[in-house]
Amino acid sequence: MMIQIFKADLLKMKRKWVWFLSFLGPFGVISLQAVNYGVRYDYLVGLNPDVWGELLKNINGLVTISLILGVAILASMTANVEHQQNAWKQLLALPVRKGSAFASKFLLNIIFLLIACLLLFVGTIILGLSLKFGTEIPYIAILRNSFYPLAAALPILALQTWLSITMTNQAVPLTIGILGAIVSSSAYNAADWFMWKWPLLMSDVHEPVWFVGMGLLVGIILLGFGALDFTRRDVK
Repeated sequence: MMIQIFKADLLKMKRKWVWFLSFLGPFGVISLQAVNYGVRYDYLVGLNPDVWGELLKNINGLVTISLILGVAILASMTANVEHQQNAWKQLLALPVRKGSAFASKFLLNIIFLLIACLLLFVGTIILGLSLKFGTEIPYIAILRNSFYPLAAALPILALQTWLSITMTNQAVPLTIGILGAIVSSSAYNAADWFMWKWPLLMSDVHEPVWFVGMGLLVGIILLGFGALDFTRRDVK
């Protein structure tokens, strides 16, 4: 039944702007860095002999804010389809579990974000080659820079999915998402337990993989709490 719900959710997104959003995020990040290097090429290349590493660092600074904004907008768009059509009651009148309906929305959001991460991976390689950084491409480092922030941001995705599904007025979850993105952009010195810092993958104590592990663990916990809360609510 979970598969059928997911297929139905995916079909509802067929003509929505959500597909464009999955492209817009990574395209915007890569485009801004292309402009950055176009204006300050000599300076940026001279900062670090590891030009690919410096490029990844610059990209990561934009990835976090765009990722958290994207999470908030995606969660709102996928949930708002049901709110606009008053379809929650109709959906849950079918022999489906509320938890499955909640998990389907979460999975749908992950799929769109994974597409964005894949596009970021490809875009990073194209940008590096365009800047003549050589053909010794650090594929593993680029993969980490493209996908680790998403894994670290899973708790934020679970929270935004829960808020967007349980609140008819999408202004509230969107506002929380925007504030989270703003805070995360300057959270370099925040404590490592602050989950809006995790997509930055930066710490004086922990390696990036620690943030990935915490993101997966806390994300699963928050997903479970969100699904449990949703199953106990009266659907209007």
